[in-house]
Amino acid sequence: MYFFFVNYYISRLVFRISRLHIELFFQYYNDVAKDKYSAKRFDIHQEADIDVKVLETIPFEYPGSDTEVVYETEEFTCACPWTGLPDFGILTVTYIPDKSLIELKSLKYYLTSYRNVGIIQEHAVNRILKDLVKLVKPLSMTVDAEYRERGGIKSFATATWEKK
Repeated sequence: MYFFFVNYYISRLVFRISRLHIELFFQYYNDVAKDKYSAKRFDIHQEADIDVKVLETIPFEYPGSDTEVVYETEEFTCACPWTGLPDFGILTVTYIPDKSLIELKSLKYYLTSYRNVGIIQEHAVNRILKDLVKLVKPLSMTVDAEYRERGGIKSFATATWEKK
C-alpha cells in the first residue's frame, strides 16, 4: 500500500511539473517568440547629428539669369526612427540660385550624415530644404525624394520653397 501512495504522489508531482513547464513554454512563446522583432532595434542617431556645419557655398557669377541647378543622388539613405532599418532613395535638389551655389563636396558630406539618423521620410525632405535654403538663400528650391519600396508601398516626398 505504501508503494501505491508513493507512486501516486510522484506521478501527481511529475504531472504538475510537466504542466508548469508547458505553461511556462506557452507564456514564453506568447511573450517573446510570437513577436521576436519587438525588442529588435538598430542604433540610430538623433536629428541633432545631421552635420549642417559641413555645408559650404561658392559664389554664383550669373545672378538674375534664372539658371536652374539640379543635383541628384541615388545614394540617399536615412533610417526609420522606429526600427532603425535603412530607407534608400533618390534625392533631387532643384533650385534657382541668387548669389551663391551649394559646394558639391560639402553637400555629399551633409547628405551622408543622414545615413544613421532616425527621421521620417517626409521630414527628411523638409529638413534638407530648410538647411539648404538657409545656406544659399535661393530664389526658389525644391527637394524631391523617391524612396524604394518597403512593404509593397513606394513613397515620394516633395518640399518646395519660393522667395517672397
